[in-house]
Parts: sequence; C-alpha cells; structure tokens
Amino acid sequence: MAAHRKPRQRSLGGPTVRTAATLALAGAATATGFDGTGHADPHLTPEQIKAKVDKLYEEAEVATDKYNGAKEKADKAQENLEELRNQAARRTDRLNSAREQLGSLATAQYRTGGIDPSWQLALSGDPDQYLDNAALAERVGNRQAADVAGVRQQLLEIERLRGAARVELGTLRTKQQEVKQHKKTVTSKLAEARRLLDRLSPEDRTRLSSPGSGTGHASRSALSSPRTVTGPVSPASSASDAPNPRAASAVSYAYSKLGSPYVWGATGPNAFDCSGLTQAAYRSAGVSLPRTTYGQIGAGRRVSRAELLPGDLVFFYSGISHVGIYVGNGQMIHAPNPSAPVRVAPLDEMPFAGATRVA
Repeated sequence: MAAHRKPRQRSLGGPTVRTAATLALAGAATATGFDGTGHADPHLTPEQIKAKVDKLYEEAEVATDKYNGAKEKADKAQENLEELRNQAARRTDRLNSAREQLGSLATAQYRTGGIDPSWQLALSGDPDQYLDNAALAERVGNRQAADVAGVRQQLLEIERLRGAARVELGTLRTKQQEVKQHKKTVTSKLAEARRLLDRLSPEDRTRLSSPGSGTGHASRSALSSPRTVTGPVSPASSASDAPNPRAASAVSYAYSKLGSPYVWGATGPNAFDCSGLTQAAYRSAGVSLPRTTYGQIGAGRRVSRAELLPGDLVFFYSGISHVGIYVGNGQMIHAPNPSAPVRVAPLDEMPFAGATRVA
C-alpha cells in the first residue's frame, strides 16, 4: 500500500503573508490619501501652503454658498409650513363654530318637529301668524342647507391645507439635510486650512495674507488684467462716483464695516461672509438682494469690467463663488475668508468672473 503523507503546512511568515500585508498597507495609504484628511507634504514652501489654503478657501466658499442657499430655502419652507398650519387652525375654528350653529338648529327642529304641519295649522289660534312662521322656517331651512354645504367645503379646504403642510414639511426636512451636509463640508475645509496655516511662521502668515500677495490665481489674473490699482480711494470720492444714491449708500456701508471679521453664513451687522456683506450693504440702501453669489449676479444689469462704477458687485472664480463691492481705481471691499477681515483689495487678487449693477 502506498504511504499516505500529510500535506505540508505553509509558514505563516512566508512571502504570501508578506505580500498581503504590503497590499493592505498600500490600500490603507491610498484610502488615507483619497479621503481628504491625510496630512500634507511637510516640505511645502510657504507659497505652496498659501496656494493650498487659497484653494481650500475657494472650495469652502462654494460650499458656503450652497449652505446659504439651502438655509434660505429651509427658512422659507419653515415660514410656509407655519402659515399653512395657522390657516388650517383658523379654518378649524370657523368649522367648529359652524357645527355648533347647525347643532343648535337641529335641536330646535327636533323639539318642534313632532306635530304634523296640518295639525299645527288647525290648532293654531292665529293661522296668519302660523303661515308667516312657516315661510320663515322654509327660509331658515334653505339657509341651513347652505350652512351644511359651507361646512363640507371647509372640511375639504382644511384637508387641502393639511396636505400642503405635509408636502412643505417634507421639503423642509430635505433642505435641513442639505444644510447639515454643506455645513460639514465647510467646517472640514476651514479646519484643514487652519491646520496648514498653523505651519507658517507669524512673519510668513502676515506677508502672505496682505492684499495683492496671492499666488496662483491672483498672479495669472494680474497678467491678463487691463485695469490696475492706481492708489487708495477715499469713501467720499467713491460714494460721489457711484451711479445713484443707493449704490453710494451701499459703498458707504461697506467702508463702515472695514475690519469686521469673516464668519461663514453671517450677514452682519458685526460679521459677514462675502455675499452676506454685499447683501447687508444694499439692504442698508433699501435694496433686497438674494442671499447667494449666484443669485446676486442675476439681481441687476450685467456690466463689463471697463464699465465698473462704485457700488457695482464684482464676482470671481468660474463658479461665481465670491463677491465684493467695487469702490473705484481697480479696488473692491470684500470679506475674503476666515484668515482676513473685511478689507479693501485689488480686483486682481482673484480671477475676475463678471459684474452686476444693482440699482
């Protein structure tokens, strides 16, 4: 008989296990690189860090605009829901009153309706009065029928309002989820930007955060720009050059907010994001602007860069994700990002995308 041999067991420390471990580590490294939370190259120069931070701020502003738009719609849905509920409550009160009146009429009819009308006429001491009362009862009956029809209509209307409220509640919950997601994106981008900025020395941070010191987008914009900064613009001069009193008022408001902190989602009076500042500036002039940059660019007449006048809204990046208010001499006032307060800056600081004259 042939001898039976046990199969030889492979060592757990062999090349197969080492290969699997290598692949697993590579996969983990790849996952870390793609989830957006991996640490940046520690050997980046200050300028490279600044470029990365600028990109993170740009992405955060896109998410901020989406947050602002979703929040505006959520707030509107909340208002609509409350109004529908109030309407339904008012109609329910009227319905209850109508039901009580019908109940009183029905009780009265029950108490007097036990005698046949012919006997009531025969037994009446005053036939003429009885006939008058009968005619009145007929009219009351007609009115009662109309009241019943009115109650039915109110029931239908209340059900319609409740159905509309259910739809609005669904819209509200959807928008609230969008707000939550966009908020998460914004806070993640800003946290990563802060982590990168913490690696800069105070001197580099000051140097790179000054207006016009940008890299990448800003330098390319400056090379292609036909308009350059010729000097500071005084608030009085800027307001006097505005095309109308409302634009002049908006410019004056923007100047009054220089130094205010950037806070994403804020619309003043003490802190702003970019579209929050322009919205507040025109609100002070009696003009209502949409909340988002992509809404504001459609809120007036489009003008070219060569036509710019103080008070015009100026927009940046291909996604229209940033806005400022033009003040003259190739300069604007804007709320840049969390690393810098509301300030005057050259248009060339970012890639110009378009402009709108609001009033």
